[in-house]
Amino acid sequence: FIRGFTMKDRRGRWNFKRLSRVKNIVVIKKRMIYISLAIAVTVVTYFGWKLTARSQYESAEYTVLKSDGVFEIRQYSTLMMVTTNMKLEAQGDDGSFRRLFRYISGENEGDQKVAMTTPVFMESDEGSLGGRMGFVIPRKVVENQIPEPSGNQVQIRERSAGRFAVISFNGRLNSDSCAAAEERLRDWIKSRGLQGKIEVESAGYDPPWTPGPLRRNQVLIRLQ
Repeated sequence: FIRGFTMKDRRGRWNFKRLSRVKNIVVIKKRMIYISLAIAVTVVTYFGWKLTARSQYESAEYTVLKSDGVFEIRQYSTLMMVTTNMKLEAQGDDGSFRRLFRYISGENEGDQKVAMTTPVFMESDEGSLGGRMGFVIPRKVVENQIPEPSGNQVQIRERSAGRFAVISFNGRLNSDSCAAAEERLRDWIKSRGLQGKIEVESAGYDPPWTPGPLRRNQVLIRLQ
């Protein structure tokens, strides 16, 4: 077991206290090995996910004008988007995400596949439980020709350029988390002497299977 450490006393009898102490040391060492392996696997999994889940997609371009912790003021250029109606609390489970995904998968007038981008934008209709979900159309597709939707459930729309106040947060993207983030963002906007419009957008960067703590979410308010 341990050099110089015997399990018997001078009379040749077993020393159970020493034996128990050695067993405890072995158990502790095993636990430390298991914990170290678990930490290593977690780190590798996290960075592997980070390198593949987001970086493989083109993301909507913007310029950061001011940064303050989780808050930013961004300048967005004009974005072309493919959009569809949605129920806000459904978060895409009402078929809105599938309609957009079918469009970029080739169900359009040109039978053209369009690369997925980030983030997925969601905007509420004032005084309504509904809203719109949209994918940003890649720059190369915009520069060439945007394929027209095959039906009337999906539309091509322009998101005009402008300045936006933005707050970033992790966790699940739902009505409660968005409402809490919006409240914090509006307080921050007010504290900076700025004015935001009534409309609010939310944005999600990760696929549905991403664990909540690893999700990147944002709430955006256009500034006047």
